[in-house]
Amino acid sequence: QVQLVESGGGSVQAGGSLRLSCAASGSTYRSACMGWFRQAPGQEREGVANIDRNYKTTYAGSVKGRFTISRDNAKNTLFLQMNSLKPEDPAMYYCAAIYPCFQNWYSTPPPLIGGKYNYWGQGTQVTVSS
Repeated sequence: QVQLVESGGGSVQAGGSLRLSCAASGSTYRSACMGWFRQAPGQEREGVANIDRNYKTTYAGSVKGRFTISRDNAKNTLFLQMNSLKPEDPAMYYCAAIYPCFQNWYSTPPPLIGGKYNYWGQGTQVTVSS
């Protein structure tokens, strides 16, 4: 079982930065592949970025170069550094986990598809004003 709690959302002006955090419970974090997703009102859920057990990452094209995903296994925490925020970035941002995530050192990250993730946090709201 994995419990996820997001924090760090808020309101920022366009061009500004926010850092989201996701605290994971238990000793299973190291064995999980992690991801960030977002959903704006009236929109479908969108994969933002993920990071696997080998620290390999993938990003959605819309955030590549602006967002950085990272994980701290010692603190059971996932991060999403969001820079150069745009008016199209506002959404509820969700932390998600695939657990267990079976990987070898040569594995590629799992697809950035929500259906692949079996644990989800409650979300944290991000608002961007122009």
